[in-house]
Amino acid sequence: MSENSGTNALLGWISTDLGQWLNAAFLVGLGLVLASLAARSVSRLIGDRTSRHHSAVVRRLVFYGVVLLFVVAALREAGFSLDVVLGAAGILTVALGFASQTSASNIISGLFLLMEKPFEIGDVIEVDATTGEVVAIDLLSVKLRTPDNLFVRIPNETLIKTRVVNRSRFPIRRLDLTVGIAYAEDVERVETLLLKLAEEEPVCLEEPKPFVLVTAFGPSSVDVQFSFWVPKDKVLDGRSSIMVAIKKMLDREGIEIPFPHTSIYAGSHSEPFRVQLLSPDTKPNKEILDVDKEG
Repeated sequence: MSENSGTNALLGWISTDLGQWLNAAFLVGLGLVLASLAARSVSRLIGDRTSRHHSAVVRRLVFYGVVLLFVVAALREAGFSLDVVLGAAGILTVALGFASQTSASNIISGLFLLMEKPFEIGDVIEVDATTGEVVAIDLLSVKLRTPDNLFVRIPNETLIKTRVVNRSRFPIRRLDLTVGIAYAEDVERVETLLLKLAEEEPVCLEEPKPFVLVTAFGPSSVDVQFSFWVPKDKVLDGRSSIMVAIKKMLDREGIEIPFPHTSIYAGSHSEPFRVQLLSPDTKPNKEILDVDKEG
């Protein structure tokens, strides 16, 4: 009789314990589903009112917050004391903090980035020698996609300590092109032609107005800076199209673009010789033929 009672008690305890764990697992699964639905609903609700960056952060906070509530409820359902769980979580947090100081520093830096908001998802930023589009802003790092489609992960602590250039913060950008012209050319005429070119090109904005500055007297040219404004999404196309238009304009107007010339010296034993370029219809003179025969 006693053995049957012990067996029944054991089966009853196992059945009760198994039921508690099943209820706890059900709560965790339900929490994951409800957290995902809540995060999506909040993201749709605030999607048009906030930036993509803040929307992603709020979505993560809602998801993890709902999951945390259901995990705590599941632990209580499984028979764990909430005070013990909180105490263990505190000890674990302190231990992890000492063991991973770099991660903690990145998390704190990520919070500073969130408050300061120097860039958002979709912006093009430059960090040191890396330039790319921001595709994700997480607690530990920021993910970039470079123009040649490479994935770059930059720790948040690096972004706090390093100079960051946001190329997409403002709607328009100024492009500065250096044009070298020969010393014999009329600088004021070149300035007028460049400003007229800016008026004719649709990619150049009328306001702010373009301008031309003489920046330097180079070894073989007068260096002129041609500055104009374009929309931020037309920087690359605008630079290329304007450079092509400048080259065609200078050729059409007969304005010389000087370039360095290279002289070849073969030593004191070789006498310099004269080189003359002839067109196909020009007959070489006798002097050149004599030099060729002697060589």
